[in-house]
Amino acid sequence: MKLLRWGPAGAEKPGMLDSEGRIRDLSDIVADIDAAVLTPAGLAKLAAFRPESLPLLHGEHRIGPCVARPTNFVCIGLNYADHAAETGLPLPKEPVVFLKALSAFNGPYDPVKIPRGSEKTDWEVELAVVIGTPARYVAEEEALAHVAGYCVVNDVSERSYQMERGGTWDKGKGCETFAPTGPWLVTRDEIADPQALDLWSAVDGVRMQNGNTRTMIFGVEKLVSYVSQFFALQVGDIISTGTPPGVGQGHKPEPIYLRAGQTMKVGVAGLGEQCNRLVDA
Repeated sequence: MKLLRWGPAGAEKPGMLDSEGRIRDLSDIVADIDAAVLTPAGLAKLAAFRPESLPLLHGEHRIGPCVARPTNFVCIGLNYADHAAETGLPLPKEPVVFLKALSAFNGPYDPVKIPRGSEKTDWEVELAVVIGTPARYVAEEEALAHVAGYCVVNDVSERSYQMERGGTWDKGKGCETFAPTGPWLVTRDEIADPQALDLWSAVDGVRMQNGNTRTMIFGVEKLVSYVSQFFALQVGDIISTGTPPGVGQGHKPEPIYLRAGQTMKVGVAGLGEQCNRLVDA
């Protein structure tokens, strides 16, 4: 299944894509794509419905983040060997974990705000994992059983805030609108191998990133297990798993960064594409 949320920000309704990519309304069946829906029982309930039997939406509708705001939005840094190489940093011995501020949560087509005074706002296409059952101290071999599905995240980053202002990475990662999520959640049964997905990004139509999840240093099973040793993961939580090479920070001969008026697009095979216009905060 491909599940999504449509409607005005803060008042989204649940939906499902049919086989022709059209939005079908789920609001008579469930209240939201949230913790009540993302459990195995909740997803089984929705899977019993044929999309073509659901009301068809007509006209244009805003698409919001594909799941309701999570309890935990966990991100992994330097998780692609080729991306670590372009930054000049050594491969991590353990996953680099940080948290995205929930005020960064944003729709897949909504504007992204460049923070006031920013000169180094950057893009990062990522595969994200959505948790479907509570995960505490999970073994690697059991990790995928805790996954409801997958989606696209753009881990937008302000590099000077992240790297040059002291402390942790969080303040360069959690700016308002810095986490476009979606357009839809693809349930785990539709993704045969999360370590075999192409992902890419482009700015103003120029391809910047081309990667594949097979070059992850730590795969999805390892990450779900690892994060669950430190955080009690809740249903609907997100783990964004890192980015491949091609970010602005690593551009040669000089880094390049985003400006207001530009458009960035990112996508992951089978999970859809995002498109966000940059605006000044």
